[in-house]
Amino acid sequence: MLIVVDPHSGVPVYRQLMDQIKFHVATGLLQAGDELPSTRALSAELGINPMTISKAYSYLEKDQVVERRPGRPLVVRALDKGTIRDKKIDQLREHLAPTVRMVKQLGINDNEAIRIFIDMLSNAGEPPEREERENES
Repeated sequence: MLIVVDPHSGVPVYRQLMDQIKFHVATGLLQAGDELPSTRALSAELGINPMTISKAYSYLEKDQVVERRPGRPLVVRALDKGTIRDKKIDQLREHLAPTVRMVKQLGINDNEAIRIFIDMLSNAGEPPEREERENES
């Protein structure tokens, strides 16, 4: 499991951990029954305070993403297909929110933004070649 934290991002480290673990679950990288690294192991690997790891794990448990087993590592909780789909949609909404704010700030109308989004989806997220963009203007 790849987790990267940026202490200078402005997002609390425990939140970065939570977001990345939720994303790994939503994408299937982490599946039901997979064990999470121990607080001590992840703390040593990332070079952050064990209490930060513990806080993130506690919130993930409260959000029913993981479950605690006494004396054993935390594991990813089994979720039904509807819940998995909901979590994927939650992840998408969370990642699109800054883009939506930018669209509004730039004054791009909704239909144009939707067209760009659909075009990018069909091209696997790659922006159109510069010549294509200039021809559209």
